[in-house]
Amino acid sequence: MFKKLLFILLLISSFVSAKEANALTFNLKTIDGKTLEVQGTKNGLVFKEFQNKIVLLEFWGTHCPPCLMSIPHYIDLTKKYKDKVAIVAIEVQMTPKTQLSEFVKAKGINYNVLEQRENMDFVRYVATRAQWRGAIPYLLIFGKNGEVATIQRGMVSEEYIENVIKQLDKPQATTAQNISNNKK
Repeated sequence: MFKKLLFILLLISSFVSAKEANALTFNLKTIDGKTLEVQGTKNGLVFKEFQNKIVLLEFWGTHCPPCLMSIPHYIDLTKKYKDKVAIVAIEVQMTPKTQLSEFVKAKGINYNVLEQRENMDFVRYVATRAQWRGAIPYLLIFGKNGEVATIQRGMVSEEYIENVIKQLDKPQATTAQNISNNKK
């Protein structure tokens, strides 16, 4: 009887845990002291502060040449699409926070930058769900509804990102399938 009861409790617990895994909420800390509230969903992530915006989430590093080449593109995209797009960049090469802050200031980065150490639970969560294995840059783009639209490994051209933004900004474009149909 005890074994049967234990089995039922474990089964219920695993079901609740699996259901909760999609509904986890994270409070991310940016290097400039802002807090971003993010909730995991079945098909993506919802950034409370960026509702109705397309979100670009990138894992990057200060010592990664392709990552460094992307910075001017992201600065331009942030200016051009400030009302439609938000960029969240998580530095994953463990650059100390003071050095990272100096780096961001020196490069004129105008988007949200986070360090991995302060947001480790979130990094692990995304890594597990998106099957990220540590290669950078690693870009995830979420539509206005928070669903994953595309995941790209390696450097991605500004033109490609703009095409994705334009597709996601159309009222009917809400799924990853629409984006993948428009790949070159």
